[in-house]
Amino acid sequence: MQTTCTYPSRLCLPFLLALASCGALFAESDTPIQQAVRKPVSFEEEISMDEMVITAPLDRPLFQQAQSASVLSGQNLSLALEPSLGQTLARLPGVSSSYFGPASSRPIIRGLDGDRVRILQNGLNTIDASATSVDHAVSFDTSNLKSVEVVRGPATLLYGSNAIGGVVNSIDGRIVDEKIDGTIRGALNGRYSSVDNGYLSSVMIEGGYKGLAFHVESFTRAAEDFRIPGNARTTAEQTTNPLPPGDTETRKIMPNSNLRSEGVTSGLSYIWDKGFVGFAWTEFHTNYGSPAEQNVVIDMHQQRLDVRGAFYKPLPRIKEINYKIATSRYQHTEYDGGIPGTLFKNNGYDARVEVKHEKIVGMEGVVGYQSDRSEFSTSGDEAFLPPTITQADAVFLYEDISRGPLSFQFGGRYDHISVESLNSAAFGPALARRFDNLSSSVGIVFTPNDEYAIAFTINRAERAPTYQELFANGTHAATGAFEIGNPNLQQEKSLGFDLNVRKRIGWVTGSVGGYYNRYSNFIGQFPTGVVHVVGGENYNELIYQATNAEFIGSEMEATFHLLHPITSEPPEHQNNLHLQLRADVVRARDTKTGLSLPRIPPFHLSSTLSMEHGPFGARLEGIYAAPQSQLAMNESRTNSYFLVNLTLTYRIVQGPTTLDLYVKGMNLTNEDAREHTSVLKDRVPLPGRGIVAGLKLTF
Repeated sequence: MQTTCTYPSRLCLPFLLALASCGALFAESDTPIQQAVRKPVSFEEEISMDEMVITAPLDRPLFQQAQSASVLSGQNLSLALEPSLGQTLARLPGVSSSYFGPASSRPIIRGLDGDRVRILQNGLNTIDASATSVDHAVSFDTSNLKSVEVVRGPATLLYGSNAIGGVVNSIDGRIVDEKIDGTIRGALNGRYSSVDNGYLSSVMIEGGYKGLAFHVESFTRAAEDFRIPGNARTTAEQTTNPLPPGDTETRKIMPNSNLRSEGVTSGLSYIWDKGFVGFAWTEFHTNYGSPAEQNVVIDMHQQRLDVRGAFYKPLPRIKEINYKIATSRYQHTEYDGGIPGTLFKNNGYDARVEVKHEKIVGMEGVVGYQSDRSEFSTSGDEAFLPPTITQADAVFLYEDISRGPLSFQFGGRYDHISVESLNSAAFGPALARRFDNLSSSVGIVFTPNDEYAIAFTINRAERAPTYQELFANGTHAATGAFEIGNPNLQQEKSLGFDLNVRKRIGWVTGSVGGYYNRYSNFIGQFPTGVVHVVGGENYNELIYQATNAEFIGSEMEATFHLLHPITSEPPEHQNNLHLQLRADVVRARDTKTGLSLPRIPPFHLSSTLSMEHGPFGARLEGIYAAPQSQLAMNESRTNSYFLVNLTLTYRIVQGPTTLDLYVKGMNLTNEDAREHTSVLKDRVPLPGRGIVAGLKLTF
C-alpha cells in the first residue's frame, strides 16, 4: 500500500526529524560538533537519563533500569500539569489519556488502562473507584506533586497483578524523611486558564526543629464549562444519531464540564540518624460534571491516612528497611438533576514492607511483603455491582548482579487474592473466587561505556479478574451499557519482551525501543447485540469474557542539544537551544478474531523546540495524532489532529527564593481534536484555543 503525505507542514517535517534522530542515536562515530560539545558536559545533557526512579526496586537512575520508565519533575512537571493525571502525562512516550472531560482522565499505558494500570500515591494504592469506570476521577490533585514516575510494561513484581500494564507513581513528599533543622521552606502556586475561566491556588509549607518536621499543604481549583472549536458531536455522530426535531447541536461550550476541588494535608515526622517515621492526614473533595450526561454531577470525598518510615543499616548486610501503610475512606455520589442517584464506597488499606540488602553472593536487591484490602459497594439507581471484598497478600523479591558492563536484574512475586461478593437481594447469594498469581521478570542492561546502554527484559505476569469483571450485572450510564460479569473468569496471563537503547551524552540524547506482549485469557467487554430498556433508555448489553490478544509497539524520545554552553556557569546564566522529539505507536488485536481491540491509541508524534536565554525561556510545541483506522467491532474511525502550543517562562532567583512565571498558549490553531482512547470521542472534543498564565514561588 502506498502512502502519501497530504499535510507536509503537519506530519512530514516532524517525521523526517524523528528519523534523523533515530539515525543520530545509532551513529557509530562522532561528528566534529559532537566532539566539541562533549568535552564539558552541560547541565542539561544528562538530566533525563540520570534522574532516580523511586518506583524501581533499587532506586536506580533511568539509564540503568532494565524496564522502560519516564520521570516528570521540576519545571517540566509544572508546565505539563493539568487538572487530571491522564492529561498531565499524555505527552510522555507510550502514554495516552482516557479523557472523560477535564476532571476524570486516567493514564493509558501502551494501550492498556483501567485496572491494568496501577495508580499510586507515594508507592501505595489510591484506594478509590477510578479503575471501575472512565467517569470516576482519581482521588488526588496534581497541584502539589514533586514528581510523577511512569513504568511502562508489566510492573507486577513490586506492585501486584493490577500493574500488568504499568505503574504511575505520584510523589508529593507529604511525609518528610529528612531533617529540616530550624528551616521553613515551601511553595506557592497560582494559575489561570482562559478556555474555562479556571483557576488554581495551592500552598505548601514544611519545616522542622532538630528531629521533628512538619508538612502542611492545601489547594483549591475551580473551572467553568470549557470552550470547544465547533460542534460537540462529530459529523459522523450527527448522521448516525440525529437529534429529535427542534433540538440544536451543542456548539462552542461543552455543557456540564465544570469542576471544583479542594484538599488539605497535614503531616508530622521524626527523623534520626538511623531512620525516620511519619504520618500524614489528607482530606480531598471534588465536585464535577459529566460531559456525557448534562444533568449528572459527581461529588467525591476521601479521607486518607498515610504512615511511612525506615530503618537505615539496622542489621549487618541490611541497607535499609522501609515500611508504609495507607488507609482510606472513600465515597462519591452521582446526582441526576440534583437528586442523589448512585452511591459508591470503597474503604480499605494498602501496606508494604521492603528490606534492601547489600551484596550477598554477588547479588544486591530487595525482598518484601504487601497486603491490601478493598471493601467496595454501590447502592442506588445504577448499582450494577453487589458489595464485594477483595483481599490480596503477596511476597516478592528483586535482585541485581553486576559484572563489568553487564547488569542482570531478575525477580519474582507470588500473590494470593480472594474476591468475594456478599449476599444481596438484588444480586443473589454470596460468591467467592480465589487466585494464586505468579509473576517473574529477567532483564539485562549492557553499558559498554558511559554514553550508551542497551536494556532487554522478559516478563511473565498474571492478573486476577476484578470484582467488576466477575460480578457486574446492571446499567452503567457512563458507558451507555448494561454490563454483565462472568464469575467463571480465570487469570489473565501475559508474556512480554522489551528492548530499549539509550544514549545520555552528546549532542543527541534519548532512547528508542520496542516491545511485544502476548496475552492469554485477556478479559474484555464484548457486545452481544441485546438491548436493555431501563427507565426509557436503551443500553447495549456488554459481557465480560476472555480471549487472546497481542500488543506490539515502539517508543522513541530524542533530544537534540542544538546549542549549549561550553562553560561551567550555573544554569540560570546559560543559553540553550534544544529540539525534543517523542513518538509512539501500538497495535493491539484479538488473536482469535483478528480484529483490533477497542480504544487503542493511534500513532503520536510531538516535537518541541525549547530555548533558554539566562532567566528567559520559550517552548514551541507541535503534537500530531494520526487517524485511527485500526478499529474494533462497532467502533468508529477517529480523524487526525495537530495541536500547536507556545510557552514563555521567566525565572527570578534571589538567594533561596525562586519565582517562576509562565504563559502558555494552548491549541493556538483552535483544532477540533478528539482522543480515540475516549468513550466520548464522538461527543466531547479536547478544549479549544486558550491561554494559561501562572506562577510558582519556592522558598
